[in-house]
Amino acid sequence: MTPEDAIQWIDNASYEELLDKWRNSPTGDGNSIFFQGKVSEHYITVMKHKKSLLKPGEAVAISKKIGWK
Repeated sequence: MTPEDAIQWIDNASYEELLDKWRNSPTGDGNSIFFQGKVSEHYITVMKHKKSLLKPGEAVAISKKIGWK
């Protein structure tokens, strides 16, 4: 996956998808492109923005739904 592909995925992902990848991607797997350099900065910015658009309590419900793997 190229950085451009990763940014496109980030832009199209829901907050739940972003949080799940953030929380549950194993170290050293193929998702590492999401957590390096400018792609990582974009990931964080977009995730914070999408979280800010949620209704009160919705972020907590998503977090509980995802859990920890």
